[in-house]
Amino acid sequence: MESKLVNGLLVLKFSMIQTVALAIIIYYLGIAIRKHIPFLVKHSIPAPVVGGLLFASLSTFLRTQGIVGFELDSTMQTNLMIMFFTTIGMGASVLLIKRGGIPLVLFFGLACLLAVFQNVIGILLAKATGIHPLFGIIAGAVTLMGGLGTGGAFGPLFESWGLSGATTAAIAAATFGMVAGSLMGGPFGERLIKHYGIKTPASQGITYDLAEVTFQEEEAKVSGAALMNTLAFVLTAMGLGAIVSYYFTQQGATLPPYIGAMIVAAVLRNIGDLSRKFTIDGNALEIISDISLGIYLTMAINGLKLWELFNLAGPLLVILIGQCILMLLFCWLLVYLIMGRDYEAMMLSVGMIGFGMGATPNALANMQAISRKYGPAPKAYLIVPLVGAFLVDFINALIITGMSSLYR
Repeated sequence: MESKLVNGLLVLKFSMIQTVALAIIIYYLGIAIRKHIPFLVKHSIPAPVVGGLLFASLSTFLRTQGIVGFELDSTMQTNLMIMFFTTIGMGASVLLIKRGGIPLVLFFGLACLLAVFQNVIGILLAKATGIHPLFGIIAGAVTLMGGLGTGGAFGPLFESWGLSGATTAAIAAATFGMVAGSLMGGPFGERLIKHYGIKTPASQGITYDLAEVTFQEEEAKVSGAALMNTLAFVLTAMGLGAIVSYYFTQQGATLPPYIGAMIVAAVLRNIGDLSRKFTIDGNALEIISDISLGIYLTMAINGLKLWELFNLAGPLLVILIGQCILMLLFCWLLVYLIMGRDYEAMMLSVGMIGFGMGATPNALANMQAISRKYGPAPKAYLIVPLVGAFLVDFINALIITGMSSLYR
């Protein structure tokens, strides 16, 4: 661990391995805290959020008091994020997509509609509070539906158009969205279950063949050889995906860095399914997905710069609060009602809150917390990753580009 002085503040710089080790410790701290605080279990607040927010809050307090700052290495965070989304892409079998059917198409349409609504609300509130409309788009689909990756890509682009402070605003808005999405999803799902008396799998004694579900809800049993083979497929997809992402970048596309790996992973999965020359072990894929998700999400929240929220301009904060209200109303009055008014619809609504406020891992983490309590939702676990982490990213980039061009 290295130390340095930054503007008179002692900053401790964690190495890559130290940052990962810290994330694991904080993850298990979150698990321990959840066991002793029924409120967290009741509202399905996931362990990475519990531990991560505790560390981020402590870090913010120490920095703002001028005591000490922490600098975390994000190398493995980025790689684990790509690995997680690679497992999502590798779960995108054509057979599974066919199983998604009309519900998947409806949910995808709702996600695209939400991205447009987020920009519209953001633009209207930006105008009402006297700031440039592009800040409304930044605090809209750029950082909420798009997340930190899209915010980091579009921030500099908006600054090149003359919008000073766009990147800082994007980071702050994405940070707010990640925290809000983590905290809103579980309680929202719990509220729907109790308000509508939703019949859950646990209450009905319903079980599923979890081997057919992309993200299983019970501990997977897998051999070391199967895990190694699956990890080889994942890492190969990540390596080839880096080339695909580089090609997109060279073509001027502003897409998250994991898109290439997801595409390659989906292609590999379907080559295996259709040719039957090789198979990808679902249990091993689940283990890799769970590990990468848990550590990545904890690292992401550990590294949240909460003190940047203190510097949010009043108008930007008004926009973000408006976006939270929009999200809850949209998922209640549209997603839950249109998708069937049942347990699966509730889980889809929770998933929409997670990735619609900034990160598909948040959506999966919130869904996992609820499903462990009330039972699995196979269709939601199929649809949410496909739409939130794959399909909507492409369309969202087009929506952002199209709507922002009106205010350049």
